[in-house]
Amino acid sequence: MHESSAQIVTSSGQRLINRLCKHWAHKLEVDADQGRVVFDGGLCLMSADEDALRVQLQADDAERLEQLKDVVASHLERMAGKEELEIRWQ
Repeated sequence: MHESSAQIVTSSGQRLINRLCKHWAHKLEVDADQGRVVFDGGLCLMSADEDALRVQLQADDAERLEQLKDVVASHLERMAGKEELEIRWQ
């Protein structure tokens, strides 16, 4: 199992989780209450507090992990609208 995580400074973390879960619910297994999204070959776990959004990714292999990092980051940026997010995967 390959893993990566990011802590993103934002006061909109819960709103972003809700928007992403709603967006992905039509084609992926989603638990919005838990901030959990199941992808083919991977898992995304999200949580938020008043000033940060935490994202944890797990994937079957390194290549899939890189793909999921790109997918999640691009969708977060799109859902954030005009708010600029600094996403640094660790």
